[in-house]
Amino acid sequence: MKYQIVIAGFGGQGVVFLVKVLAICAGNRDIPFLGTENHGMSQRGGAVSCDIKIGDFTNPVIDKNQANLIIGLDSNESLRNIAFLKTNGTMVTNAKDDYPTIPFSLAKVDANTKAINKEFPIQGLNVYMLGTALASVKDFPFSVDEVKTAITQMNAKVADQNMKILDMAMKDNRG
Repeated sequence: MKYQIVIAGFGGQGVVFLVKVLAICAGNRDIPFLGTENHGMSQRGGAVSCDIKIGDFTNPVIDKNQANLIIGLDSNESLRNIAFLKTNGTMVTNAKDDYPTIPFSLAKVDANTKAINKEFPIQGLNVYMLGTALASVKDFPFSVDEVKTAITQMNAKVADQNMKILDMAMKDNRG
């Protein structure tokens, strides 16, 4: 397996958490992986993008036109990272209906409005977007059970809440 994912958002949205969950998924299957954790301005709410390469790679950074998937926790950050998607790549983004048309497979959901309407806590936006990816990306590299196991391993204290959010996202976004 060789799969490359860019996760984009802002500091505090849980971008690094998602990279770690996916790294745990790979590690649990003894699949090699490389990931970046871009902190920098993230601590001040600035833009954050992290890469994870699953499979036999030697460099953790994803080059332009190489990502299989972008998971965007913010619509503008998704667009800002679009150059990394390969021709047949997929973007999963947190966006309103007026999101621009892009030449890639697109799954969009207005997760911000769902959180504002208290359908789930805003702290779970990252997990909601991961669930959206699980429901809508045909070649997602891990199963739902593998992701749930990794979420529990990552932080058992909030695992039950995260499972509910993940399940909600998958139910909301089944195509």
